[in-house]
Amino acid sequence: MSVGILLLSHQGVGTPLLAAARRLLGALPLATEAFEVDWDAEADGQLPAASAALRKVEGEAGVLILVDLYGATPARVAEKLSRLGTPTHRVSGLSLPMLLRVQNYPEQDLDELARTAAAGARNGVVIDDA
Repeated sequence: MSVGILLLSHQGVGTPLLAAARRLLGALPLATEAFEVDWDAEADGQLPAASAALRKVEGEAGVLILVDLYGATPARVAEKLSRLGTPTHRVSGLSLPMLLRVQNYPEQDLDELARTAAAGARNGVVIDDA
């Protein structure tokens, strides 16, 4: 069973991360799209377009929504999307290590992939004292 990935972020964040992941990995094993929210947008106004983006990646096991900043407008849009009926999990702190990590585990179910995303973000932070 496959999980889709939706990057839900502020404008200028998700699309470059997705481009970097595609550059590094080539074809991505999980259906992945970026949906960016304008800086001054209201969450309710973004819901129809965000819902369309979610439907594009919806896998039979649901959608993992990776959000850039907890509590901000993209996170509020993600919260509203999670009420529309598609099984979802939301993980905040979107980063390139997080995105790359989830792409390396396409066989995982939605619950496990959410934990993998969080671990990817945590493990992607390294203090290099060299």
